[in-house]
Amino acid sequence: MAQSAQNPSSQQQRVIITNKHGNKLVGILHEAGTKQIVILCHGLRASKEDIIMTQLAAALENAGISSFRFDFTGNGESEGSFEFGNYWREVDDIHSVAQHFHEGNRRVISIVGHSKGANVVLLYASKYNDIKTVANLSGRYDMKAGLEDRLGKDFIERIRKEGFIELKTKSGSVDYRVTEESLKDRLNINMHEECQQIDKECRFLTVHGDADIIIPVGDAFEFAKILPNHKLHIVKGADHVYTDHLTELASIVANFLKETFAKEQG
Repeated sequence: MAQSAQNPSSQQQRVIITNKHGNKLVGILHEAGTKQIVILCHGLRASKEDIIMTQLAAALENAGISSFRFDFTGNGESEGSFEFGNYWREVDDIHSVAQHFHEGNRRVISIVGHSKGANVVLLYASKYNDIKTVANLSGRYDMKAGLEDRLGKDFIERIRKEGFIELKTKSGSVDYRVTEESLKDRLNINMHEECQQIDKECRFLTVHGDADIIIPVGDAFEFAKILPNHKLHIVKGADHVYTDHLTELASIVANFLKETFAKEQG
């Protein structure tokens, strides 16, 4: 089920897709006139309006490739409640989006994810075998890492005692809660094992900044060791959100996907 409204001044359409849980997912289709389409997936606490998502969509549009950037459940304009974990729930969201376009006689040729979204697209590829090109932008290899920086020391003991940890904004208001269940959702994911389930024919691009302090660049090299049919691109000086390297990131991804698009056309 979907609704759309055409904006004649640009090749963008707002599209609403209902996922299997009944939540409406809101996204923007960048229409380049191709049957093939790329799905763009944002990271933790981000949205389809994240500058990485909008830059990627614009670069793909310039390359003549249609794309769809959308808000995961509980993020941006999409329905549902935000959860810290929800990795497999977000895999379901991608599947609902892919099915929607498939039913509309479109072919999803690639899924691209940044940060948490990168992990979600890799998990999608481990569960499904229907999208043959995946771009992992600054994804996390070790899911147990980084939690102390975000949640504080002794976070496991605190969450067991209190049932949750509240993350606050700079102004001191509550941003979101991390529950024991949502923490387990993340800790129970073994990216090494999941990546070994992925079809060997699937093509991968991993991009990572060597100045990333959120997810270390070493994670990219771990993915490179275990993913066959893999291309690794390290962006010198780039941080986790490619602050000064957005144009370079968009160019790397667009060039990689142009190869995929050419193969599809051929």
